[in-house]
Amino acid sequence: MQGPVAEAMKRQSCKATGAARETALHPAGAPLWCAAPRGTKRPGSRFGEKQMDQFKSKVAPADGKLAVLLPGMGAVATTFIAGVEAVRAGLAKPIGSLTQMAQIRLGKRSEKRWSMIKDLVPLAKLDDLVFGGWDPIPDDAYTAAAKAKVLSPEHLAQLQARLSEIKPMPAVFDKNVVKRLDGTHVKKGSKRELANALMKDIRGFMDKHKCRRAVMVWCASTEAYQEAGPEHQSIAAFEKALDENHPNIFPSQLYAYAAIMSGVPYLNGAPNMSCDFPALIELAEKKGVAIGGKDFKTGQTLMKTIIAPGLKARMLGMEGWFSTNILGNRDGEVLDDPANFKTKEVSKLSVLEQILEPDRYPDLYKDLQHKVSIHYYKPRGDNKEGWDNIDIVGWMGYPMQIKVNFLCRDSILAAPIVLDLALFGDLAARAGMKGIQEWLSFYFKSPQHAASVYPEHDLFVQHIRLENNLRYLMGEELINYLGSDYTNE
Repeated sequence: MQGPVAEAMKRQSCKATGAARETALHPAGAPLWCAAPRGTKRPGSRFGEKQMDQFKSKVAPADGKLAVLLPGMGAVATTFIAGVEAVRAGLAKPIGSLTQMAQIRLGKRSEKRWSMIKDLVPLAKLDDLVFGGWDPIPDDAYTAAAKAKVLSPEHLAQLQARLSEIKPMPAVFDKNVVKRLDGTHVKKGSKRELANALMKDIRGFMDKHKCRRAVMVWCASTEAYQEAGPEHQSIAAFEKALDENHPNIFPSQLYAYAAIMSGVPYLNGAPNMSCDFPALIELAEKKGVAIGGKDFKTGQTLMKTIIAPGLKARMLGMEGWFSTNILGNRDGEVLDDPANFKTKEVSKLSVLEQILEPDRYPDLYKDLQHKVSIHYYKPRGDNKEGWDNIDIVGWMGYPMQIKVNFLCRDSILAAPIVLDLALFGDLAARAGMKGIQEWLSFYFKSPQHAASVYPEHDLFVQHIRLENNLRYLMGEELINYLGSDYTNE
């Protein structure tokens, strides 16, 4: 994360005064939850309040309409749109959304001050959201939602008039990258022409609907596995590859490029490389645009980031974690291709290694075997079912097991993530935040991060970081759970 927020946070970060202060659990450069060294001014002091209030005044208000642009208008996107329309109409509650449902503690425990997140920070109102997007299948949002069968016919009937008005723009689509899908509602042209067409779509949509701002959230399919090549290493190399119609420039990269060039925050909900390579990171910094990803954290990985930190906190060992699941939606069909599954597999496998740190705790985790498989099973539709077998080790090496059977609804879990990312992405833009937004790691399986640090997967650490970022934006004291100020409140 770059820009005024990051710079201000650096000024507030704790300074290590000796080698003993820095540990694995409390690194010296952890500004969002570290205790202030003795003798320094705390954020709650007159000095800290003045500095924070100065930054608070720099967050632009959320005036006017916000275009929420969605590459991929299948099950996830239409469930998200339908849900927002249902909330607007008073037909449902936005369950699962931190921006709409969560409260955040402010100040010391003794102050007993709490606020809804949506009341604390200047987020766009749901009534100001305007939905648009692209898809290789021309179905309007109502038809696509009906085919996806995530929501009941009774729910959709109440929303049909609004959903039927939302029609996708022709998509940038490459069958070589997503072999299990076919689409006729697609753009034609070279990579450069396609990128220009997407930028024209963005401008045209915003003009047509009189939107003052926009944000883009990738909701489309997982692309075939790819690693960054020479064409991804710099802006110049990427631009040259566009002009040469290079085959390694995948569709999601064109969407990310078009968004960044248009000054639109881009959040990546799939494990695709998308904007996670040097050229587009550099471009986002240069253009002052917020970016983030990757891969919405919904089912099994959500459970892993909840369970694994608890087991590690108790210093319980682990010999293996076997995960398998079945699903029958479009995402499952795409992942049935080995090249696309590898992209997802790499995203899912990284979680446990970072949380458990086998190199740091070899007696507990050095021989951990982590297996993941996904199976396309059409009868299940969007109602994904996951099975996890966890072989753990306790006192004196005695083995135990944990078994999890998670019958979830994939798009129901993903929809509130789309909403929060859209609203927080727009907030980041109005706060002048640019580059990778690591504070949004809470929402992703494989959080995009600076090259100099490792990604943070622990859900609880991610949550603290997200909340402290919001506190800082609003000039509130950061909560650190350390020191006598906390224990003696």
